[in-house]
Amino acid sequence: MSDQTQTKKKLSSRDVLRSLRQPKVLAMLMLGFASGLPLYLVGNTMGYWMREGGSELSAIGFLSWVGLVYSLKFLWAPIIDKTDVPLLGRLGHRRGWMLLSQIVVAGGLAGMAIVQPQGGLVAFGVMALIAAFASASQDIVIDAWRIEISENGEELGLLSAGAQLGYRGALLMTDALILIIAAHIGWAPSYGIMALLMGVGVAAVFLAREPQASKLPAVAHQASLWTPQGLFDAVAGPFIAFFKEHGRWALLMLLAISLYRLPDFMMGPMANPFYADLGVAKELVGEVRASVGLVATLIGIASAGLFAARFGFVPTLLAGAILGPGSNAAFTWLAYSGNDIGVFTAAMVIDNFSTGFAGTALVAYMSSLTSVGYTATQYALLSSFYALLGKVLKGFSGVLVERFAEGGTLLDGYALFFLSTALAGIPAFVLCLILSMRKAQPQLAASTG
Repeated sequence: MSDQTQTKKKLSSRDVLRSLRQPKVLAMLMLGFASGLPLYLVGNTMGYWMREGGSELSAIGFLSWVGLVYSLKFLWAPIIDKTDVPLLGRLGHRRGWMLLSQIVVAGGLAGMAIVQPQGGLVAFGVMALIAAFASASQDIVIDAWRIEISENGEELGLLSAGAQLGYRGALLMTDALILIIAAHIGWAPSYGIMALLMGVGVAAVFLAREPQASKLPAVAHQASLWTPQGLFDAVAGPFIAFFKEHGRWALLMLLAISLYRLPDFMMGPMANPFYADLGVAKELVGEVRASVGLVATLIGIASAGLFAARFGFVPTLLAGAILGPGSNAAFTWLAYSGNDIGVFTAAMVIDNFSTGFAGTALVAYMSSLTSVGYTATQYALLSSFYALLGKVLKGFSGVLVERFAEGGTLLDGYALFFLSTALAGIPAFVLCLILSMRKAQPQLAASTG
């Protein structure tokens, strides 16, 4: 990795900006949009639609379980890694899977628009599950394409930033703009429009080129998958290759990844209730999110991409380990400041910048740890693994706020809660610090393709 490190040190800002004009970066931006588009449509936004349609809160909660497929995608990632899609496989191993998953996502969203909650929650839930499953499958192959198409570490950092930009743009569309659209034309037509927007991803498939890494002998897969040896290689091979590649550092890497975004997951469920209890109007929250909050997020994502290109993945990860939890402490400041508009705006800017930076840093780092031949499976495992602990613990966030509020005010409880979530980032920071001292950085698999 020494040659690659020297390249990073010599890379100028002009070189970085010139790389942004590559067609693959535009394709990555579009694929990031297609990847993020279905997430809220089978999650928070779907629940909003169901509630307006008269669904019980318990039904909304149960139906939210369709989102669990995103955390289980590593189970079928070996199939995507080791097989080609019939007919569509002519486009290439990765591009064929991309197109198939995008068509199914669009079909699932269109099905939700046709059935609607009023047409029966079981049928509606099946359509949502189809869309979610295809969306998770799309994530597997897009992540693999991003890693394999990168020619070096600098380009991987740029593509990771491009993916995050497109992804965040899709979340803005499905978390905010769709509410405005639905208010004018209704939920069903709005979901129909979202299904059509999956065409952005389809266009990106034809703009993108097939990575050479997916054609290497290590992934000559079709003939051997359904033999005992082939099945063992598909399921156990990614784990064996990961631990063989990283040796005694492997467990440390996995632990750091699992703890990295823990503060964000723990804080997440309490953010909106906090704004309500603080007395901040929801209109103001929306305006700040869609304006300075969005700008701060985009700057954070771009900063992480450039930082990774210039200094490397581990230093960027370390910086994110400081910024991410630190932004939680800004909400403690807000809790003690009351509903001061200036403090609220500042806290939102800090949080959005830090979240954008830390998220991109983690994506780029996890991408650098994968091996040729197991790209999709290993990244699917890492991306599922990093969220698991946080998704379990965040269920206790409300209980913690109430406990901290005992003997004081509710805002005191929030303040202590946010501070505790910031302190929960210390273990990840320590682990990232240890990783930064590692003499031999992991070799980027994509650079050999």
